[in-house]
Amino acid sequence: MIDTEFVEVLAFRQSHMSFFSKSDLMFVCMLKPISFEIEKQDSEIEAAKWMPVEEYANQPFVKKRKSFEYIAKICIERKDNKYVGFTALSTAKATSATSSYLYSHHHEE
Repeated sequence: MIDTEFVEVLAFRQSHMSFFSKSDLMFVCMLKPISFEIEKQDSEIEAAKWMPVEEYANQPFVKKRKSFEYIAKICIERKDNKYVGFTALSTAKATSATSSYLYSHHHEE
């Protein structure tokens, strides 16, 4: 657990009939840390650490999953002040043949 202050919603994803045949909504928010010491629940989390968003984005787990890769890119662009507005992006899911949509700020070139 980390104490934070809400800054803004960066993106959200809508997914129908995904894991366990359920639909879900995932919101990606920018938060400002108030505390920096990570308190984790050992029974639920094996490890937790602070890392630069670029390091997170370069992990094989993220690179193999398009929606995670998009979200990492959004976070990097927001950090560099190159990211504004919302748009819907259709993304394919590995778990089914149906479409999923990632809603995020519009990217400025």
